[in-house]
Order: sequence, then C-alpha cells, then structure tokens
Amino acid sequence: MTIRVLLADDQALVRSGFRIILESEPDIEVVGEAENGAQAVELAAQLSPDVICMDVEMPEMNGIEASRRILTAPTPGTAILVLTTFGHDAYLFDALAAGVSGFLLKTSRAEQLIDAVRVIARGGSLLGPEVTGAVLSRVRGAGAAADTGTDSAAATGESLTQPGGALDEAIDAAGLTPRERAVLLMLAKGHTNAEIAGKLFLGEATVKTHVSNVLQKLAVRDRLQAVVWAHTRG
Repeated sequence: MTIRVLLADDQALVRSGFRIILESEPDIEVVGEAENGAQAVELAAQLSPDVICMDVEMPEMNGIEASRRILTAPTPGTAILVLTTFGHDAYLFDALAAGVSGFLLKTSRAEQLIDAVRVIARGGSLLGPEVTGAVLSRVRGAGAAADTGTDSAAATGESLTQPGGALDEAIDAAGLTPRERAVLLMLAKGHTNAEIAGKLFLGEATVKTHVSNVLQKLAVRDRLQAVVWAHTRG
C-alpha cells in the first residue's frame, strides 16, 4: 500500500527537502503541498491524504489550529505528524490535545521522518526522543499519585489521586471504575501492561481489557492520547 502524504510548511525549501526524503521510499507518495494552515485544511479535504506532515508556525492559520479542524472534520481519515523547529512544551501538548498522532523536531534524521510516517499511517503514535521526556515529566504528577497509593489501595481500586483534584473530577465524569482509574494513572506514569499487571495483581489480558475500556470512555485513540488526557486535566 502506498502512503499518501501532504506536506504543510510555509518554507518552500523545507517542503522540497521533505519531498525528496519521503519520495526516496517506494511506499510513500507526496500528493500535495500547502504553504499555510488554511491551505492545509483545504487540501486535506480535497486529497484525503493518509498522513499530513504539519509545521506549527505558519501564516493565516497555525498548524495546531489546522490540525484541530482537519481531525474534527466529518470524515477525517487522516493522521497528522507535527514537524517543527521548536520543541516548546506548549506546542507539544497543544498539538497532542488537538489529536495529532506524532511530534518530531525538524532536526530529526531522515530515517526518523520516514519511520514516523509509516508508524502513523498504520494507526500508531510516535514522539521524537527530544520531546518524550517533556511528556513524562508533565504527567509525573498523575503518575506519582498512582505510585503513592499502597499496594492494597491499588489492589482494591481505591482513589489514587488527591480528593477533589481536577483530574479526580474528570475521571469521575468520564465514568471510570476504580480499577480503570488506577490503570489510567499508571499509563500516565509510563508503565507497560506487564508492569501494571504486576502492581495491580492482575493478568495481562485483564489489563488489556481495562486499557481498552479506558480509551473508549475517554474517547481517545490510543495510550498516548490517554496520557495527554490525564495531563491536561491534572
């Protein structure tokens, strides 16, 4: 299957460079280029690309707002990879909150860009190594709350957040069970399914079921989006 890519960047030289890199691969085709966010929204509707490589700072409409509009369209069917010169936390979390599937700095290697496009086209999520630490540190409060509960509290599913906190209220509003709450907070800490199973004395298959339930109740696409959900409400 050929991955159809739309490039959105206000610098023609950057778009040309990305095109050369991506079209060197037999399974990737660049189907269009946009020089601003408004044009990216228009071309996304016209071309229905599999992946959009989206810059953040562009004229007329920035890449984050363009991403939000594209991903809330009636039939989106497109995943977005943000590529920016700036690794500011605000850009990162605003982009993830808008629903993008990946975030890379433009200083990333060519093979990282190619791999990211393929991962995202398959429905996965990806963060560049330069920004992964920011995600983990910003959700550490939620993750630390999970670890401050005793093993017995985790096993019985008692609340692992401070009573009355914004995250606690959001979790209650989403209808998560006590067990799902514990799983979400451990996801926010970066634990794998196996680690969560060990801490909660559950089988991995049971943890997978809880993770699926959490994603469904939070109306998020994957584990990364669940982490962002916890961060933005914590």
